[in-house]
Amino acid sequence: MNDAYRLDGKTAVVTGGGGGIGSVTCALLAARGARVVVADIDLDRAQQVAQAIDGADSLGVDLADAQSIQSGMAQVVARHGGVDILVNNAAMLDPEVAMKDISVETMDVDVWDRIFAVNMRGTMLMCREALPHLRARRGNIVNVVSNLALQGHVLQAAYAASKAGVVQLTRSIAASHGRQGVRCNAVAPGMTLTPALKANFPAPLRKLIEDETLREQLGEPEDIAEAIAFLASDAARNFTAQVLVCDGGQSSHVPAFTGFRDALGL
Repeated sequence: MNDAYRLDGKTAVVTGGGGGIGSVTCALLAARGARVVVADIDLDRAQQVAQAIDGADSLGVDLADAQSIQSGMAQVVARHGGVDILVNNAAMLDPEVAMKDISVETMDVDVWDRIFAVNMRGTMLMCREALPHLRARRGNIVNVVSNLALQGHVLQAAYAASKAGVVQLTRSIAASHGRQGVRCNAVAPGMTLTPALKANFPAPLRKLIEDETLREQLGEPEDIAEAIAFLASDAARNFTAQVLVCDGGQSSHVPAFTGFRDALGL
């Protein structure tokens, strides 16, 4: 492997590290040489992931709680001396909340606020607490957003809006801290075959997204982890303020694509 892809000696904090994309990302960053901190609201799950990764640490953090974020970052710095990579992967994906995140016309403001508290405000606070340490080490941030941040849908109005806000936060941080040695990028997955998706998302609706994918199947967590690891590495040193869409081409084509493909037998 090109040395530029290596992360030897770097400390990486991954929020939502106990989940499908998060846990795979933690394992990959560690395999590339990073000291990984698995951060998750579910400390037991974070510990389980960390125990399976040589040299990994675990951290309980609630992104809806500013004090929890401040305390968590202080613990990371005390244990590891600083931070080189911050991966903001955690998101509000509770199935009960997601089922209420449909149209703005019927939106419960509490649902909107809960989603923004984690996805938008929590990401901002993680960045705020990490930035002094990232600046000191010329580190970088990778924010995990969504292709829904870049296109409209009949579902997930709050989720999409919150992730669109993180896209602009990414650009703002890159602009304001780039000359201080800090890069900030985003990865925008499409629907990804995580264990939670398989358990909670109806198969007929999943099939609709699969039909719009240019590959033969939906992406796996490993696909997203590879994009994150690339952006976190020195191989991406000229990437900042960018959104790397990693959705198998779901968002690349005109709306009638699937119908034309079927009609032409492609």
